[in-house]
Amino acid sequence: MKDKIQIALLSVIAVALVALAVKQFSGDGAGKGSVAANAAASTTTNASTPPVESFDPMANNAAPVDNTPKTTINFAEYEHSFGDIKQDSENKHVFKFTNTGTEPLIIETANGSCGCTVPNYPKAPIPPGGTGEIEVEYKPGKQENAQTKTVTVIANTEPKETTLRITANVQKI
Repeated sequence: MKDKIQIALLSVIAVALVALAVKQFSGDGAGKGSVAANAAASTTTNASTPPVESFDPMANNAAPVDNTPKTTINFAEYEHSFGDIKQDSENKHVFKFTNTGTEPLIIETANGSCGCTVPNYPKAPIPPGGTGEIEVEYKPGKQENAQTKTVTVIANTEPKETTLRITANVQKI
């Protein structure tokens, strides 16, 4: 019997400590009564008061807000065909663009759809009305026949992503 009482008391102490820790980390802590009263209050409900949901800024329950000033971009062409090329060749094409908006254009990244398609893009902001180039190098390796690859440009534009496309007919050597 004595052991059961000790376990029960330790359980009550543990619950009280957990309640105190939760209140301490949620910012509701200090000065609102005893730990036991807080622990008891957290387990009771009041039918006339609906539960209040708290916002946890550490929880990933809200989409991040992008406050970057938006601009627009216009490419001279969005697709390029290399035509017939050989395996293991190096093929380069330059996609030229203009910042057609009123804010500086910032290209965050440009990613090829595979390791065989490598874009090189300007890292410095492009002023409104300014021009730039994205050089794409395509190395087909042992690929054969008709190929289509993409480069996804992510910038402070609306929409955020712009897709460039290259095609080629890779001939076996």
